[in-house]
Amino acid sequence: MEDKELEAIRKKKLEEMKENAKTTPPPEVIVYSTPTCPHCVSAKGYLEGKGVQFIDYDVSKDKERAREMVQKSGQGAVPVLQINGRIIVGFDRQLIDDALMRKKPLKREDALSNLVFDPFS
Repeated sequence: MEDKELEAIRKKKLEEMKENAKTTPPPEVIVYSTPTCPHCVSAKGYLEGKGVQFIDYDVSKDKERAREMVQKSGQGAVPVLQINGRIIVGFDRQLIDDALMRKKPLKREDALSNLVFDPFS
């Protein structure tokens, strides 16, 4: 391929990415943390640095959220991040980035509504 063709492909791909960014809803992010946990501070700082909005629950003060965190993750350690329904225990940049890039999974009702039953197929 020539340089002009490659440049045209790059421009087209960039425009598609920009268009998708406009229509893609922001990720749903919840952070279960404590104020004295250095990994919690790092995880929240990392999300803020990426411009990701999130809900932060202080599980040292909110026992109901602490129970919710343990139920979701099976862990009592913090931080626990829930990104688009996916659970990440600890501060792991690669897992966070991967979860942020994935689409939110369909709810069961939405997935079932997409099924079509054709008795003649």
